[in-house]
Amino acid sequence: MEPIKSLDEKTDPATKQMLQNVVKKKKKFDKYKFAHNLSIVSTLVLTSWFLSYLYHLIGNYSSYSFLDIFSIFLSNDINILFLLTIIGVYFGMNVLKKQREKFEKEFHGLRCEIVDRSKDLWKREEEWKNRHVVFEMMKKEYDINLFHEHK
Repeated sequence: MEPIKSLDEKTDPATKQMLQNVVKKKKKFDKYKFAHNLSIVSTLVLTSWFLSYLYHLIGNYSSYSFLDIFSIFLSNDINILFLLTIIGVYFGMNVLKKQREKFEKEFHGLRCEIVDRSKDLWKREEEWKNRHVVFEMMKKEYDINLFHEHK
């Protein structure tokens, strides 16, 4: 937040507060985006490992009866525990996806509000001419594009 505080006369306190809020929303969005991506990878790795394990477990038996294969699966408690773990990770992934989408919507809403209201936020001629300095700082320091509404 130091680069925002060091903007001096280029922005008024209300605008600085809006910029700090958009940075907070971006950090929260990035946190949930990383957690969601990690949960996707975890779900895929665990599922592929479990399917491979089941293939080798069932491949050792020559029976093709569903009941025989099902009884083999249920004979070991670790199979059920691992299946429940995969299901839990999958539902956790969906919860993180919803959280990520929520924070992405809030972040982009606030970012678009700053872009839309830039004429009101930098009213004076001198401020308007220096607003690109603020926008470039936000892009460089926080990877937040305030030049355009689109991502």
